Amino acid sequence: MSNQKVNPTAGELEILNVLWVKQPLTVKQIHAQLAEMKEVGYTTTLKIMQNMYGKGLLNREPNGKSHLYTAVFKKEETRGKLLDRFLDSTFSGSASSLVMQLLGNKKTSKSELDEIKRIIDKMENEQ
Repeated sequence: MSNQKVNPTAGELEILNVLWVKQPLTVKQIHAQLAEMKEVGYTTTLKIMQNMYGKGLLNREPNGKSHLYTAVFKKEETRGKLLDRFLDSTFSGSASSLVMQLLGNKKTSKSELDEIKRIIDKMENEQ
């Protein structure tokens, strides 16, 4: 990812999550998907997307009377940047503090614990 800041709001993340599943999409298509999850006005969706385009989070291409939108950044890149910023600001950069807090707050299933162990084993073997 470039040095460009990736700082989507909660509403922008909802739109990005729709686009990451299937893109390119029009505002109308994105609004229809969002409306299935929560009550949101079309003009609100349009305004958020215009702001996202201005912030460099979306690309848009003319498509007849409308535009087709795509996400500039991949899902993994965006999640990584947001998580890094959250980790730094909330846990002073300590991944272990984050994990301990998370595991202490939530009921973690056996399959999730097994997956966490697998990831840790893989990381240890790579070092």
